[in-house]
Amino acid sequence: MATPKTLPLVLFLMIVLILLFVPSNGVERVRVSGSTTVMPLAELCAEEFNFMCREYMVTVTAGGSGVGIIDAAEGRADIAMCSREIKPSEKALYERPDRRFREILVGYDAIVIVVSPQIYDSGVGSLTAREVRMIYAGEIRNWKSVGGPDREIMVVGRKAGSGTRDTFNEIIMGSAAAETPGVSIEAMDSSEVKTAILGSDRAIGYLGYSYVRAGGVMPVALNGVDPTIDNIRSGNYTLARKLYFYTFGEPSAGAKAFIDFVLGPQGRRIAEMNGFIPP
Repeated sequence: MATPKTLPLVLFLMIVLILLFVPSNGVERVRVSGSTTVMPLAELCAEEFNFMCREYMVTVTAGGSGVGIIDAAEGRADIAMCSREIKPSEKALYERPDRRFREILVGYDAIVIVVSPQIYDSGVGSLTAREVRMIYAGEIRNWKSVGGPDREIMVVGRKAGSGTRDTFNEIIMGSAAAETPGVSIEAMDSSEVKTAILGSDRAIGYLGYSYVRAGGVMPVALNGVDPTIDNIRSGNYTLARKLYFYTFGEPSAGAKAFIDFVLGPQGRRIAEMNGFIPP
C-alpha cells in the first residue's frame, strides 16, 4: 500500500504512463513506416494534415521499404511506404484469405544516376545502362573509360532492404539479388548517398528524384534520356518507378483519412512543390 510519503511518486508515475500510452483528447495515432524515398512526401503531408486535423495524429519513421511492409503486417504501422511493388515472398509470408495487402499509388519517381560535380564538369553528362552496370560490377574502375578524367571511381550503393537498391539492381544489374562488387560505400538512405557524392571528387551513386531536385549533385542522362518529369511519367526514362502506400487489410479510419489527404489536391500541391510527381 502506498504511504503518504510515496503517494506523490505513485501519482507522478501514473500520470507519466497515461501521457505515454493514452493519446491526448482521444486523438487516434496513425503510424507510417518504410521507404526513405517516400518519407519526405509523407512527412510534409503529415505536417499539414496534423495541423488541420484534430481527430488523428500521423507519425512517420523510415527504415526501408522492406521494414515498412513488415511493420504493417505485424501491426507496428498502419501504412507502409514503398518505393517498389510488394514482393511475392512478402505476400506469401503474411497474407491469408481474410487479410491481404492493399496497394495505393501515391506518386511517380525515378532512380537518378548522379556523379560528383567535378566528374560532371569534366564531360561525363551521360552514361549507358551497360556502362553503369559495368561500374557497379567492378568491371570499369576509372572515369577515363567513360570519357572522364584519369581518376578512380568511388561507387556508392545502398544497403540491403532498400527498395531503391532492389529496383536499381533489377533494372540495371539484371536481378534484385545481383551482387555489386564494384561498390565502395553502402549508404543507409538517399541523404547519405548525397552526402557521400558531394564529399568526393570522383563518385557515382543513385538517388530518388526528389533528392536530386533539391540541388547539389549532378544528374546524368541514362541511355541518352534525361530524368525529366515527362520522361519519368511516360516511362521513357529507364529507371522510372512508382511510389506506393500499402496497408495490411482495410485501412483504419485514420489511415484512410491520411491516404485521402495525400491523394487529394492538398497532397498533390505538397508533392509538386517538393520535387515529387503526383499520380
